[in-house]
Amino acid sequence: MIPVTILTGFLGSGKTTLLKRILNDQHGMKIAVIENEFGEENIDNEILVQETNEQIIQMSNGCICCTIRGDLARALEDLADRKKAGTLNFDRVVIETTGLANPGPVAQTFFMDNAIADAFLLDAIITLVDAKHANHQLDEHEVVQRQVGFADRLFITKSDLVDAAALEALKHRLVHMNPRAAIKVVNFGDADIKEIFDLRGFNLNSKLEIDPDFLAEDDHDHAHDHGHDHAHDDDHDHATCGHDHSHDHEHGHNHANHHHAHHDDKIKSFVFRSDRAFDPNRLEDFLGGILQIYGERLLRYKGVLYMKGVDRKVVFQGVHQMMGSDLAAKWQPIEKKNSKMVFIGIELPQDLIIDGLTACLV
Repeated sequence: MIPVTILTGFLGSGKTTLLKRILNDQHGMKIAVIENEFGEENIDNEILVQETNEQIIQMSNGCICCTIRGDLARALEDLADRKKAGTLNFDRVVIETTGLANPGPVAQTFFMDNAIADAFLLDAIITLVDAKHANHQLDEHEVVQRQVGFADRLFITKSDLVDAAALEALKHRLVHMNPRAAIKVVNFGDADIKEIFDLRGFNLNSKLEIDPDFLAEDDHDHAHDHGHDHAHDDDHDHATCGHDHSHDHEHGHNHANHHHAHHDDKIKSFVFRSDRAFDPNRLEDFLGGILQIYGERLLRYKGVLYMKGVDRKVVFQGVHQMMGSDLAAKWQPIEKKNSKMVFIGIELPQDLIIDGLTACLV
């Protein structure tokens, strides 16, 4: 299967700079870049000086660039056919969405169309966030909040234009919107190309990475303990978190004044944990109902579940109404069986969902 990376971020966040690197660097990878644009910001002018009517242009470093104003699904099928026929050689695809676009429908393309689901593997959604303008953009444009909510990895660009306190406050805000995504500060598109690919953010694996600071804060901020005792033994060591927190976790988060000018973001996330097993039928019914009613407002959700009568971990994740689940590794005798779920969405009824999940426990 051909891995696909979706690159998103608001106007001016640095997508073009990053793409120029991908299309000009001697990284030795054969990458097909699809610009899924609507004529508002066009890298062709900067990169592809030669005027040409050919839809697909070969770059000097072996990459391929094509601009799509029409149907993404058709373009992907065309690429897959050409690769199969041997007329095009590439190993992976990067899709750049327009800065004004919600990445949801692009991600859904990979779930809905069988031909595409068979040929391509959605690797990750990467969102670029402009450190200087992000707070204003997040306040003004819901689409920017969606871009953050969908991300598997967040790259903060232009950090040299803000001070350390502002950068820390921005990270804090982003973590509250999306604790699933590793956050990394990068300079002018010099992100290590390897950090962009093979993130497997869409894999149904049993590793659910959630920023441990977020969980700790969750405990302080919300005294209401929904019977899912928060004795979280964060089993993912910080090394695997990809978080480049570089501030050594010694900040004891003085919660009295730590409310960083609270932005009331529409997009929020919350975590559900329990040491009690789920009743599989009740959970399926409840999640089915939630997806039906709130599917459009659910951006991303993922979980590792402890199910009654199942000796293996059950993993699930989804985008909007599209949910997939799978059996993962067996529970080891030394492991404490528990469920962890994270939901990221727009004005979700957190209490209703948490109470409903609690009611599905055995």
